[in-house]
Amino acid sequence: MYVILIDDEKCTGCGNCVEICPNEYLGLDGSVAVIKGDECLGCESCVVDCAAEAITLQEY
Repeated sequence: MYVILIDDEKCTGCGNCVEICPNEYLGLDGSVAVIKGDECLGCESCVVDCAAEAITLQEY
């Protein structure tokens, strides 16, 4: 299983991660990305696509 960590101070709220996530795991709350889904697939699409480098993926 995987978990996404979002650095609120780095996140610009651009929404790219929300659009690219195949599992609808991420959403926007105001101007920051947030976790809204039940399970991350671990595909790393959001990590690669985040220009602000605000997202990291951890396996547990």
